[in-house]
Amino acid sequence: MASSQNLKEVYVDEMRDLWSANEQMQQVLQGLSRKASDQKLKEMLDKSVSGIRKHTETLKSVLEQAGGKVAKEHCKGMEGLVAEAKKHALDEDLDPSMRDLVIIAQYQRMSHYGLAGFGTAAAYAKALGDKDGEQKLKSIVKDIYKADEYISTLAEKAEQAAAKA
Repeated sequence: MASSQNLKEVYVDEMRDLWSANEQMQQVLQGLSRKASDQKLKEMLDKSVSGIRKHTETLKSVLEQAGGKVAKEHCKGMEGLVAEAKKHALDEDLDPSMRDLVIIAQYQRMSHYGLAGFGTAAAYAKALGDKDGEQKLKSIVKDIYKADEYISTLAEKAEQAAAKA
């Protein structure tokens, strides 16, 4: 993140970072979806890709309304999470059911990073009196939580199946 002198600059920087994080996560999720063996997991990952795309468009509009430069700033945090996802879920030689478990774990790590960022950005919006931005960012947080709950359910089922095998 760039050096910021006030809360509005921190808010704008956070959103620019989130834009990059979203694009990085979206790209790796496409690869994870291709490697997933469970159909519900594939569908969930594909749905997440389109959801992230929508969230990124919302983020851009909030950024524009906040008067920030509408450009992304490379997110090194997500870069590391994506590298880990590739290493563990794509590059490893795994049994398909075990790969699904690893995909779920990597997805959740990336999602939780996004929750922290979007939740923080929503708090900044509130502090700055940006009610529209706050509402839009909180809506994204809500979407991410719903996806996280669903993938946790898939994880439990996959873990039970792997334990029986």
